[in-house]
Amino acid sequence: LPFYVGGVIKEQGSLVLASPELFKERFSIQVHTEHEVTRILREHKAVEVVDLRTGKAFLENYDTLVLAPGAKPIRPSAIPGVDKPGVFAVRTIPDAEQIKRFVDKHEVQSAVVVGCGFIGIEMAENLHHLGMQVTVLSKDDRVLPPLDPEISLPMAMAIRDAGVDLVLGEALAAVEQVSEHMYAVHTDKGNVVEAGMVILAIGVAPESDLARHAGLDLGVHGAIKTDREMRTSDPSIYACGDVCQVENFITHASTAIPLAGPANRQGRVVADNIARRQSEFRGVQGTAVCGGFGMTLAMTGESSQSLARQQVPAAQVGTVYMHPGHHVGYYPGAHPIHLKVLFDSRDGRVLGAQACGQEGTDKRIDVISMAIQMGGTVHDLAEAELCYAPQYGAAKDPVNVAGMIGQNSLNGDSPLLPWEEALSAIEHSLGDEYVLIDVRQPSEGDAQGRIPGAINIPLEELRERVHELPVDKKVMVHCVVGQRAHNGVRVMRQHGVDAYNLSGGFTTYQHLKTRQVDL
Repeated sequence: LPFYVGGVIKEQGSLVLASPELFKERFSIQVHTEHEVTRILREHKAVEVVDLRTGKAFLENYDTLVLAPGAKPIRPSAIPGVDKPGVFAVRTIPDAEQIKRFVDKHEVQSAVVVGCGFIGIEMAENLHHLGMQVTVLSKDDRVLPPLDPEISLPMAMAIRDAGVDLVLGEALAAVEQVSEHMYAVHTDKGNVVEAGMVILAIGVAPESDLARHAGLDLGVHGAIKTDREMRTSDPSIYACGDVCQVENFITHASTAIPLAGPANRQGRVVADNIARRQSEFRGVQGTAVCGGFGMTLAMTGESSQSLARQQVPAAQVGTVYMHPGHHVGYYPGAHPIHLKVLFDSRDGRVLGAQACGQEGTDKRIDVISMAIQMGGTVHDLAEAELCYAPQYGAAKDPVNVAGMIGQNSLNGDSPLLPWEEALSAIEHSLGDEYVLIDVRQPSEGDAQGRIPGAINIPLEELRERVHELPVDKKVMVHCVVGQRAHNGVRVMRQHGVDAYNLSGGFTTYQHLKTRQVDL
């Protein structure tokens, strides 16, 4: 829908995949548009329906009922002004059409997008594409909150570089109409942004009112509880899509994640079971992608922050950071991918991955997503046979290299020190328990910057100077992105030094230390 608003998708009809006539003619299915189900009468196995065109109500009986009403945009009624005529949410084609008409009629030149999740970013880009001055406002301290902040940082920088105002760490407090065609958006920090329209993209909630009034069991965020066959607490009623609670494939926790792919698969599971073909939904792992402002971010599985919320011990999680080109460097046009892979440090099982870059991110995350579904480990990533030609990748694809780095850590060849421990050591413990070695050339430090307290021993000099290093402290090693640090760790450990690789090197350090609210 944001791409229709922005004119990338030209025709509204392109958004409609099937008409009521097609369903009737091709499948003999009667579709009732402009009809609202207002009540479920479970004891009678019937639903109450209102024809919105005539106001007439009637009952429709069922043997099996499927609830798939989706999710509704959050429009907090407690915030003054969110019901003003220039304040919109985006859920349906009519919503998008209403926004387009408003923009054309009032010749809107500026907009505030509240929320910086997937829809917020896409709406901001498309309004910017129309030539508007756009402000993105979010209570979160970073864009795309489901991702870890160091991975979404390049997207935040791209948004700012495009000329979009990014106001992070401030929540919407009120919308005031200051003139016929101008609105003042007030934040909880006392700031005010004026614009010709406001888009609310602060999330969605399951559309579960019908189920609640019918007495069906609800779960997380008010989603309808379902079993693996997508049955609700009433065996004659199924639920699928954004309205239902399902299982996290990795942690087995109950969750509700509004994504189109899982929703479609759930619909197939429901159809199978209604037709007496036993079928189960395996669960969700949150595989998603978002594009905007020349960048693409993708993710699958768990993130560092989600594992922390579930109180998974940090010592059980290995983290690989990489910054490779999306194809080999000698072929023109290579762009960096910022890749993060999480794995279980006990057995190497892949737990999640995130990536940000201009090209090639979705491809790598899709591969890792499939590995997670198959219970794969970093050993499997290292051995994966993937396509190679210079314009598409490398003989050792970033997915392979991520697996190899994980392998090197598990087998002790080049153990990874968690960045949380490293940052704490850099701030408090250098010289006491830790030593930080920078194996870059001095000129690189001059040009790129240095980590405070690091001792520079270029890799080329390391063998001759390894005797300078202590054997009774943890030695942290970094370069620009991690490859030379790995080589340095190997040399040090062969000489009895307790050395650890800081995955992703100085580039990851910069991403971790840069707060998006300060950009």
